[in-house]
Amino acid sequence: MANERLRDALHRGGVTLDDVAERTSVDPKTVERWITQDRVPYPRHRRTVAQMLAEAESYLWPSAHSDQKIDEVSGSEVVKVYPSRNAVPRELWDRLLSDATSRVDILVYVGMFLTENPALLPALREKGADGGRVRLLFGDPNSREVMRRSTDEGIGRNAISAKIRNALAFFGRIADASGVDIRCHGTTLYNSIYRYDDEMIVNPHVYGAPAPHAPAMHLRRLSAGLMFETYAQSFDTVWEAAKAPKW
Repeated sequence: MANERLRDALHRGGVTLDDVAERTSVDPKTVERWITQDRVPYPRHRRTVAQMLAEAESYLWPSAHSDQKIDEVSGSEVVKVYPSRNAVPRELWDRLLSDATSRVDILVYVGMFLTENPALLPALREKGADGGRVRLLFGDPNSREVMRRSTDEGIGRNAISAKIRNALAFFGRIADASGVDIRCHGTTLYNSIYRYDDEMIVNPHVYGAPAPHAPAMHLRRLSAGLMFETYAQSFDTVWEAAKAPKW
């Protein structure tokens, strides 16, 4: 079987076989076999390629590590667990936004608390203009899932929908900015995800409680880990099915 994950990552990154061969000091034919025959490179080469593609080793070569090793490394991806999203320090949110250079991915229903930072929109606009990718996913205010969540929180069927429309009005000011893409989704939101390059805040949701009162995890991506990658892939799955907002 071919390694389609590696092939796709090379294609998305605009990286050629010769580029990889030069960085790893191997023959291009060897790199080709890593793809077409799913050969697993030596650890030093896996690290180099993973860094080139900004992907996790465990994603590109899932068979390269033992289950025990993956479990140990994945646990180390958890920087800190907070009892609620409200307990995440404002300084951490600000630092994550400031440090991100290549990717900002946000998956929420509303996310208006982010707007407490007056530098938010200028920062997102600047990151997109500098070649970064900013993807913002908000709830579809007309979706059954959003209305059900609003009812489950005991605030009325249409309360969250109204909040989403406010959020879209706010973030719509950067909808046409270079590198910025905004979509709406109608999925059941099990977790809100806030990714800044290789760090992430995950806010698992609790039935009957608003998101600010639910726990939050600060994750930092490690090459051989799976936890960060699991949430990153979840974001991508929602993104692919999401649609442009009806402004």
